[in-house]
Amino acid sequence: MKKTVLAAVLSTAFAAAYAAGPDAVVIGAGGAGLSAAVTLSDLGRSVVVLEKMPMIGGNTVRAEGGINAAETPLQKKLGIPDTIDQFYKDTMKGGHNLNDPVLLRTMTTHAKDSVAWLESLGADLGAVGRSGGAKYPRAHRPTDGSAIGPEVIRVLYKAAKDRKIEMRTQNRVVELLTDKSGAVAGVKVSTKDGKTYTIDTKAVVIATGGFGANQDLLVKYQPKLKGYATTNHPGATGDGILLAEKIGAATVDMKQIQAHPTAAPNGTLISESVRGDGAILVNADGKRFTNELLTRDAVSAKELEQPGKFAWVVWDDATRQTAKLMDSYKKLGLTVEGNTVADLARAMNVPAANLEATMAQYAKDQVAGKDSQFGRPELLQPLTKAPFFAVKVQPAVHHTMGGLKIDTKAEVLNTEGKAIPGLFAAGEVTGGVHGGNRLGGNAQADIVTFGRIAGQSADAWLKSLK
Repeated sequence: MKKTVLAAVLSTAFAAAYAAGPDAVVIGAGGAGLSAAVTLSDLGRSVVVLEKMPMIGGNTVRAEGGINAAETPLQKKLGIPDTIDQFYKDTMKGGHNLNDPVLLRTMTTHAKDSVAWLESLGADLGAVGRSGGAKYPRAHRPTDGSAIGPEVIRVLYKAAKDRKIEMRTQNRVVELLTDKSGAVAGVKVSTKDGKTYTIDTKAVVIATGGFGANQDLLVKYQPKLKGYATTNHPGATGDGILLAEKIGAATVDMKQIQAHPTAAPNGTLISESVRGDGAILVNADGKRFTNELLTRDAVSAKELEQPGKFAWVVWDDATRQTAKLMDSYKKLGLTVEGNTVADLARAMNVPAANLEATMAQYAKDQVAGKDSQFGRPELLQPLTKAPFFAVKVQPAVHHTMGGLKIDTKAEVLNTEGKAIPGLFAAGEVTGGVHGGNRLGGNAQADIVTFGRIAGQSADAWLKSLK
């Protein structure tokens, strides 16, 4: 009886606490959502984060390479002559000039502030590497070369917990509620046991990620992707896009879908940073076939031209020692290895003479400082230190560049180009930033930069209502 009374008291107290609803609701507990939530909390706002999956992190926790930013203190310390303008130019070129210029300028200008903000929260971003399509090293990552995503989620989750932000997992938003004027009025939520409830709020941030794990949507916009594997987590099904479309939101670039060139057959992503740190790609004949630092779409296209439409990522022990990340692939059972190049060739089932010739030529070019075959701009290692390692890879759906149309304030725009009052979005659920192809390291720059902007804009909107 006492337990029943206590439960009733607690239930009443909980309902009373949110009788008027929190100031804001954030949908999605990945990097963009948590960035928005922490920003809102620091601005004095009450916020509830709703996540449909059993755990937080989304695709962010799977990210491996780094967070791109230009003109950072670390770059200046290392003598890297990068500029925000070069960052912009590289990204526009990588996106085939389809990027929204004002959104891209916003990201490239403020990415360095995002890095500084993460570091202020305790992130280790003490190393910097180079990703495909970048003129200079600008992918900031943990000092030991480990994956960026877990580090970003670690610090954001801790920040959210420290601020006592309520995060409800297995709570899926099924409807965005609006008032008579069309402004956001709340959300309808479904719990894991099938019950529904509503939260009244005047500001909603959608940060639900892309649709890389939704085969129906992928095929709708790109039929050629039917049957493709994906590097995305199971929850990346485009929910936020579909929800916002129902209240009149516009979308952009939905046909722009990226295949990552280095996914293991089981879908595990082999980070672009592995190539950035010195690894090469060879085909089933044991021969290189491309500049490994080209953009993802270009490398994927070259890979699909090879026998069997797959490749091998190859590195040596010296390269392995530069990045802790490489050891994780061995632990997952994805690598084959050999004490000599011939041993590695046998493990890969490629012609030993061809692979030995390939490796010898690459070592010669590395010493000379010029890739005589494909013009790769950086040859960091000669790849001569045993043991040698390789992982079989193939293209897989990785990033959906299209999504909700937003402005520089992260306001979601309707089909008439006007902001939907009280609705904001950040991260892969949005479109326009990356154009026709996303460069490695830009996802983290996007989600943190626009996540923070969404939080700031939601706060400004709430102030305007008073």
